[in-house]
Amino acid sequence: MSEQGSSNPPFSDFMLTDKVALVTGGGGGIGAGIAVKLAQYGADVVVVDIEPSRCDQVVSDIQQLGRQALGIVADCTDTDAIRSAVKQVDERFGRIDILVNNVGGVNGRPFLQQSERSWRKHIDINLVSMMAAIHEVAPIM
Repeated sequence: MSEQGSSNPPFSDFMLTDKVALVTGGGGGIGAGIAVKLAQYGADVVVVDIEPSRCDQVVSDIQQLGRQALGIVADCTDTDAIRSAVKQVDERFGRIDILVNNVGGVNGRPFLQQSERSWRKHIDINLVSMMAAIHEVAPIM
């Protein structure tokens, strides 16, 4: 198990037992940390990430904590992929209680050095992905 899954929740009165959480960009970095922490607090967690091996590792960490986990490989900037992912979650768990819109990123170049293509990619990953996930999850919540 990775180091992320090794600690117990510090607040026993704040539990998410049997809640279902969906974490976009949940396969690495902050998203993986959030996904594992949700599981430590009792949630079953769906990890959505574009990278299959990252999904597999976080799902394994969550399962080692005794919680249910589902990894879904999807590009969060693709609204059809998000729609499909949410449908899979609904079919498996019958609900979504928590949405963590974690996916995002920057390339670090100054604004005046951004191409239009790069700028549109940032809009897609940071804004369109968020709108798509909320749009699909809200009716289930």
